[in-house]
Amino acid sequence: MFYYIKGTLAMLDPGFAVVEAGGVGYKLTISATTHDAMPPHLTVSEPPEVKLFTYMAVREDDVELFGFSSHEELSAFKMLISVSGVGPKAAIAILSVLSPEKLAIAICSDDAKAIAKANGVGSKTAARVILELQDKMMKETPAEVLSAQPAAAVPAGSKGLIGEAQDALTVLGYTRAEAATALSGIDPAVGLEGMIKHALKKLMR
Repeated sequence: MFYYIKGTLAMLDPGFAVVEAGGVGYKLTISATTHDAMPPHLTVSEPPEVKLFTYMAVREDDVELFGFSSHEELSAFKMLISVSGVGPKAAIAILSVLSPEKLAIAICSDDAKAIAKANGVGSKTAARVILELQDKMMKETPAEVLSAQPAAAVPAGSKGLIGEAQDALTVLGYTRAEAATALSGIDPAVGLEGMIKHALKKLMR
């Protein structure tokens, strides 16, 4: 509905900003990254003009508008909420501790600890973010961003797809029994990533 809102910055708090545009004050939930990018001085007589890219989250009992200082941060937010179990609040928490560039580096280098530093984001969720976004992020992140980073370790493929999928699920915190049960009945023809995704859907029910 809204792509961006451009207007005067009427209020700025650590967790939200109010932008006045066309006589309407829009309250937008923001990350610490966006907060730090806002103009440093806010005066009543000369409020600064800002432009925030937006995402509207619509739930049964609430509508919430999220604001981002850059299109890159908005894109990172959309990628994060596409991950199973990651909602808008968790995505904002992650982007509050990692800029879009640092998030890309963390995902591509298997740095789950960096992602898990976000408030309310545990190790399982951080590992799931890496699992579901790493391939996409590796393709979309410029090579110069990753050139100074150590290459992510690639597990050996000697155990077969089922064994590799089971290993991946145990890394996410599930027991081998839980992993084996979730993987049962899944056709290996869908590939390793497909098997893991199908198994995670079962485990999250």
